[in-house]
Amino acid sequence: MWDERYDRKDYVYGTKPNTFLKAHLGKLFKGKVLSLAEGEGRNAVYMAQQGYQVTAVDGSIVGIDKARRLAAKQGVHVEFIHADLAHFDIAYEQWDAIVSIFCPLPALIRRALYKKVESGLKHQGVFMLEAYRPEQLQYGTGGGNVSEVMQSAETLRAELPNLAFTHLSELEREVREGVFHTGKGAVVQAIAIKL
Repeated sequence: MWDERYDRKDYVYGTKPNTFLKAHLGKLFKGKVLSLAEGEGRNAVYMAQQGYQVTAVDGSIVGIDKARRLAAKQGVHVEFIHADLAHFDIAYEQWDAIVSIFCPLPALIRRALYKKVESGLKHQGVFMLEAYRPEQLQYGTGGGNVSEVMQSAETLRAELPNLAFTHLSELEREVREGVFHTGKGAVVQAIAIKL
């Protein structure tokens, strides 16, 4: 599905970073950052431009190829890894930050991944996330049509019990990210620290 979605000349989610990530990037330590479900590279490239050492993972080889081109065009280095997040091994206590921007995963896969996120963060490492909530289904402006892959403050607290949330907010906001995330959206935004 994702290879087909990305297989076009334009960047379907745009080339500008997610606005929540951009607004709060200073809360991530300058160091090693892992970006989950990076897609076409917009967030990874932006973080690399700001001086972070970025590794980006995605299951779409077409998306990764476009991300590599975007990084080259912007003159930054990002390590891209083609992997299915259901099977991707996050190295133990290796990451100063892990970022998840609109990463729709079935609950079973997501819960297993979040255990790896918790163990993969260094002490005081930061997890940053923006995701659609189930209420997004009424807007139909992105995120698909399956509520199971969406999240809420409640599911985040339950699925990341070993992180301390410094920011956790459910809100409606205008999302303008390419052609597939356009319009009013119901989102959850989170920043959490491994203590």
